[in-house]
Amino acid sequence: MKLKLDIRPDIAALMQAEIAAGEKAVSAAMREAGTSLKSAWRGQITGAGLGTWLGNSIRLASFPKSGDSLNAAALVWSKAPVIIGAHDTGPLIRSKDGFWLAIPTPAADKSSKGGRITPGEWERRTGLRLRFVFRRRGPSLLVAEGRLNTRGRAVASRSKTGRGLTTVPIFLLVPQVKLRKRLDLARDADRAADGVPRRIVAKWVEGQIG
Repeated sequence: MKLKLDIRPDIAALMQAEIAAGEKAVSAAMREAGTSLKSAWRGQITGAGLGTWLGNSIRLASFPKSGDSLNAAALVWSKAPVIIGAHDTGPLIRSKDGFWLAIPTPAADKSSKGGRITPGEWERRTGLRLRFVFRRRGPSLLVAEGRLNTRGRAVASRSKTGRGLTTVPIFLLVPQVKLRKRLDLARDADRAADGVPRRIVAKWVEGQIG
């Protein structure tokens, strides 16, 4: 007597198809979660008034680069991690040399490289010397003898009589600065992570219906 076992449908084929569906669902869900987190972080940054350049520093990479996997992952990061991290944590900033932090006033203008100008660069650019003024109350100052141009920037006076010459505060000097926390990136990251299981199930069901 011979017995023939014929299993229909093919269990192995069904399992393989289900694994493939799972790989596709997980990969799609991680790409969607990564895109959502990137958008949320960029929105936070621009909404905090930190500019589109810093917002666009947020990037996304999905793994694997091609194909699908049950171990799919998404990486969201910033190309300016120091700046982003500072606004995310609100650190206490001190001078590297243990002296003063020089904060430029509007009369100082910006650096030629963009951002804040330093006292040394300001003196080289204007040809004026800075003078230290100590104050018991409020920040001490670095001032210069010059005049204000039409843009409100301190420049050297061309008058031989001293007309228009004034003492202009160029830098405020403080021992330390507490940077205000303007971002909460962990909040959006937690939301994205918590939503991953729901996204996977939705993508899996969507694949079966499709």
